[in-house]
Amino acid sequence: MIFKFEPIYKERVWGGAEIRNYLGRDTPPSNHLGESWEIVDRKEDNSVVSNTDFKGLPLRELLLKEGDQVMGPSWPRDLPFPLLVKWLDCSQRLSLQVHPPAELAEQLGGEPKTENWYVAKATEEAGLFIGLRKNTSPELFHHSITKNTAESLCHRVSSRAGDSILVESGRMHAIDAGNLILEIQQNSDTTYRVYDWDRDGLDGRPRKLNVEKSMQCIDFTDYEPSPIHTSEEVGIETIADSKFFRIRKLNLAPDEKVELKEAEADATLIHALGNGLLVDGEPICKGEQALSPYFTSCSLSSPEETSVLVTDRFSVNMQDEPNASGKFRMRKS
Repeated sequence: MIFKFEPIYKERVWGGAEIRNYLGRDTPPSNHLGESWEIVDRKEDNSVVSNTDFKGLPLRELLLKEGDQVMGPSWPRDLPFPLLVKWLDCSQRLSLQVHPPAELAEQLGGEPKTENWYVAKATEEAGLFIGLRKNTSPELFHHSITKNTAESLCHRVSSRAGDSILVESGRMHAIDAGNLILEIQQNSDTTYRVYDWDRDGLDGRPRKLNVEKSMQCIDFTDYEPSPIHTSEEVGIETIADSKFFRIRKLNLAPDEKVELKEAEADATLIHALGNGLLVDGEPICKGEQALSPYFTSCSLSSPEETSVLVTDRFSVNMQDEPNASGKFRMRKS
């Protein structure tokens, strides 16, 4: 058994049409669709179950009613789902921004956020701003913002499909134009904009900047990090491993079956990157997400080559203990 959810679409000034075109979805007609919130449990936005006998139930209510079955017996039922999963269609570059580290978030009135980007599609000119150029001091960077020259101090790398990078709280970043990205993050919506490339928002007015808060949060020792380029070979690869979640990429051969988890093992998220994926025999479309709950086992298979991301180790009881479902068993169907 798996849970699937209805996506929540959001317009952004930098958005485009790839969520509709590349993922093949029936979306609102806007050409500024920047985000699809795939799984979210927040007061302002809450995912709705799209399958099973719980169809139509918000994720918040599902956890209140069945938290021990979905997340495990030690899960506090009033605790929100710990992750937020999004698709980001970046037809233009996003603002230069930072998320507050845990030690500063509360005093600044926000929430910490560590996130991972997986690039599903990229144009030839696409890139990512991650971290700073070497020897960039706070004073030099602050001065560059006032002079509209901040880009010259930002570390930019080219991006291509299959790239992945962990963006921890405190790391300055921006996604440049031409990327379609799956973002898996802590359940937080706190972003401090440092610089917005001197442009207006969808309402025709400049978007709010948070320069002073940003300056407190930016890690000015974070010089020139690089993404990893994930493998296309059949097998399993860990692409992110933080104290908040672990993400692995699985490339499946035709008719290969993966025993992903046993029953009474921690809840796991499945993110389909290609076509043909079956989760417990149920088809999962390209770009779709599924939640395998605590109480049930889970297997993956496909009649064709396909790729999938798997996220685990996000349950409360797993922040201090190893995940019991950490090994996969692979066999031919």
